[in-house]
Amino acid sequence: MRTIILGVCVIAFCYYLIALFHNMTNRGGKKMPNSKWLLIVAVLIAVPTSFIVSIPAQECGVVVTPAGVKDHTYYTGWHFILPIYKVETMDKTAQVYTCANQVKVDRNSDEYNSYKAASTQSNTIWTPTVDGIKMGFDISASWRIDPEYAWWIYDNVSEQEGKLNGRFYWLEENVIKAKLKSALALTTSKYTPIEVYSNKREEIQQMTFEKMKKDIESYHLILEQIDIREVYYNSDYETAINQKKLEEQKALTLIEITKQKKELEAQALIDKNIAITQAQAEAEALKIKGQSISNNPRIVDLEWINKWDGKLPEYMLGDKNGVMLQMGK
Repeated sequence: MRTIILGVCVIAFCYYLIALFHNMTNRGGKKMPNSKWLLIVAVLIAVPTSFIVSIPAQECGVVVTPAGVKDHTYYTGWHFILPIYKVETMDKTAQVYTCANQVKVDRNSDEYNSYKAASTQSNTIWTPTVDGIKMGFDISASWRIDPEYAWWIYDNVSEQEGKLNGRFYWLEENVIKAKLKSALALTTSKYTPIEVYSNKREEIQQMTFEKMKKDIESYHLILEQIDIREVYYNSDYETAINQKKLEEQKALTLIEITKQKKELEAQALIDKNIAITQAQAEAEALKIKGQSISNNPRIVDLEWINKWDGKLPEYMLGDKNGVMLQMGK
């Protein structure tokens, strides 16, 4: 807006000078309209406007003077700044840097019309565990500049040529990406692959956040969040794990079969012992019974009487026409 108003005022002033020069050199001809009031209004508008600078929301301003960058940040709102000073704005909102599997981003494409619409992305980060086995991480880092030191970042960070918001691009490629990889590698090296893949993921995420947050403070950057989105095994290691699982399953099956066999053998032994015990008991009972009969023959008669059903036996004498005798009841 400031530029537009100044442009209109410059055009009005130029028109006034051209009309003045034309009327002075062409006394006998047709004269151009020459309104001094137009010049006065243009000057009254241009002078105060040239000192006013507006900083948009979600941005902060950095003032560049002929002597260098001022060590002060200008926040959202109107500010009085000398017209000879240049004001640069920087985004103070959160940016997201993502490392994910098979990410494709063309930073020179038409879609890349703003830094926020196409934040830097990279491929999955692979880092070794305590066993030396590499694990892959899809991970995101949410960060932003410290607005209080926006002037320092502008003054000390290189403007990447050919890139929109080049300083942010340089920070992500040379600070965020490097520190994220370093913090994640140092953290992951303390855990086993199984811990990384399962119950220690949240702990690894927190430790990586704390390490990286401290590492980027010297660049006046603020780390807001780390998110581990996915964890991958190395393909060879995954094959080995699957093979191991199959072997473990086979071993468990064999153990179960062996257990069942042992249970059957134990039951058979129990049944055998019961049969032997019963046989020994019956033999012992017969032995005792035999000794009793030999010592007292009358026991046989007593046994016969106990088993008699009260009926007298019938006998047939002779071979064909014998006489049948039946004892009375």
